[in-house]
Amino acid sequence: MSNAPRTTSTDVMEELTPAVEKLLNRHLDRVEDWDPAVYVPLSEGRDFWEHPYEPGDSSLSAELQAALLVNIATEDDLPGYRTELSRKLSEEGPWGEWLRRWTAEEGRHAIGLRAFSWATRAVDPTALESHRMQTIQAGYREQPKSGLDTLVYVTLQELATRVSHFNLGMAAQPQDAMAMVLLKRIAADENHHYLFYRSLVQHSLEIAPSETVQSIAREVMNFGMPGQDTVPGFRRAAVTIARAGIYNQQVHYQQILRPTLREWGVFHREGLDPEAERARDELASFLEGLKRRASVEAERIEARKAAIAGTRGR
Repeated sequence: MSNAPRTTSTDVMEELTPAVEKLLNRHLDRVEDWDPAVYVPLSEGRDFWEHPYEPGDSSLSAELQAALLVNIATEDDLPGYRTELSRKLSEEGPWGEWLRRWTAEEGRHAIGLRAFSWATRAVDPTALESHRMQTIQAGYREQPKSGLDTLVYVTLQELATRVSHFNLGMAAQPQDAMAMVLLKRIAADENHHYLFYRSLVQHSLEIAPSETVQSIAREVMNFGMPGQDTVPGFRRAAVTIARAGIYNQQVHYQQILRPTLREWGVFHREGLDPEAERARDELASFLEGLKRRASVEAERIEARKAAIAGTRGR
């Protein structure tokens, strides 16, 4: 299957517009507005001018600090994501209303995480600001995608972000309970975003099943988190995050791909054209390979943990 995206039929995107309006109204009925200040323990804050940050100030382990830095940096690059989405979708009508609402909600995440990090000294503030500057200056740019490709990608990306925030929060709970509360609150928003995009792709499968299945296969097989080309030290941090069990191949396969593809019914859909059938077969082979790689990675992570525990026990 070629990785090059087809241009999505304008008719398909236009036919999705009523679904966008319906899903936006559903989102507004279900989502809960919240104030980041409520989730930030401001009383813990100290003046960085008089009390410069020291590595021992953070209650989080080095692994969790690395994960938090990456999570905040990816939230910081909201202007880049918004620009790319507006190019592929529309600033007009229900599409534009959704993008503006989504932008406001995502901006709240970055505000909350940054304020929390300052108040609790969870991460080095100088490193945090350096990450922000370098990430935004690097500029997020999507690979060439069709409109349907973009809808599939953001579906997977929103769920991946939700899982990453949630898993980080659970890992942080023994060290900082308030971090867990804030990250779970953010993860709840990301879940609403995921459901919005997932439902749009479901509608697209009814309108243009073969075209949508090809987009799904393309995006699953070429998926990468948005920060991988912009966040400083992303690949090194990704290894640390994987070892911590926050986000790795096993998480990606079990918690992102399997449930989403099951919801879309990709492998049970009938009436596809030959090209879509071939794409689905390639997707099935890819998933089998990913499953094996995830198993090997999990074994290596467990072996490493056992070795470290053994060293500490001597």
